[in-house]
Amino acid sequence: MSNIKKLFTPGPLSTSETVKSVMNIDLGSRDDEFIAIVKSIRERLLQLAGVKKSDYETILMQGSGTFGVESILNSVIKKDGKILIVINGAYGNRIRTICERLYISTVELYYKENQTPNLKEIEELLTVDKEITHISIVHCETTTGIINPIDRIGDIAFRYNKEFIVDAMSSFGAYSIDFYKSHIDYLVSSSNKCIEGVPGFSFIIANKEKLCQKKGVSSSLSLDLYEQWENLEKTGQFRFTPPIHSLLAFNKALDELDKEGGIAGRSKRYKENNSLLLNEMEKLGFEKYLDPEDQGYIITTFYYPDNENFNFETFYRLLSQKGFIIYPGKLTSADCFRIGNIGHIFKEDIQNLISAIKETLAEMNVNLL
Repeated sequence: MSNIKKLFTPGPLSTSETVKSVMNIDLGSRDDEFIAIVKSIRERLLQLAGVKKSDYETILMQGSGTFGVESILNSVIKKDGKILIVINGAYGNRIRTICERLYISTVELYYKENQTPNLKEIEELLTVDKEITHISIVHCETTTGIINPIDRIGDIAFRYNKEFIVDAMSSFGAYSIDFYKSHIDYLVSSSNKCIEGVPGFSFIIANKEKLCQKKGVSSSLSLDLYEQWENLEKTGQFRFTPPIHSLLAFNKALDELDKEGGIAGRSKRYKENNSLLLNEMEKLGFEKYLDPEDQGYIITTFYYPDNENFNFETFYRLLSQKGFIIYPGKLTSADCFRIGNIGHIFKEDIQNLISAIKETLAEMNVNLL
């Protein structure tokens, strides 16, 4: 059996052979060629976001998406600031944990993992708590795959003069996001998600006017968002050793995104993957966790089957042996697992996964129909 496996996860995910192949090249971090690639990536991300360079800047930050989230929180919230964290999953909770470690004052609005936020409650809290300076939300909460209404929450943030932070880790590149309509001040995503690169860095698209007001706010050296941006602007270089090969792969991944038709083309493929997955899993007897109106097309959460022979660890292991990697659940309220349909996967890959699931259920003597 081949060691190559298809990843049905929310990232890291399956990448194309051409994206992987460009990492065979070695470049120095001070080479003109590499500096030109970094500049191009920053400009192309602004184009992908549909924003003007006069209004927004792209900052590349070494590390995973969580490093990017922490760099924002550490760099834009002043000591007398306070953030409202809207939470309906594990990644909203991670923002809260980061703030606790950074001694940032917080207030939280919690919702069930299958429930989108109550906009009226957000607005009512802002009228009561005048100390709030920032609002954060996860766009696609990967805990379940639910899509949160960032445009409506951003409108509230704008009307109450609060800076708006969006974690778009699992959605940027696959969902069309209107930065202006949503009044986004800081958006963070990662190299190994819907743009289909490999892990190694995150990127932040920041309101330029707001960013310019943050000099000296950060208490961290390596995660200082303002200083990272300032150095990229002055020299074109990272302050510290950059993830060169990840950036080369990402640059190629952007080429392939363009070739596919940009966000519109990629979202079309992901939607088709998701629709096929849902239909076939329903035929097998699996029940999805979210209501259709809240379900995104990035990742889908399914309940464990109500069958005494079903064991997720066995299910996972047998699928892995067949070359398919799915994702454990992350819910606090129910036993679930997740299947992602992003990355370099297509309808035939979904069909192959479904065939493997059928075979695995038979091996486990699990009949759901």
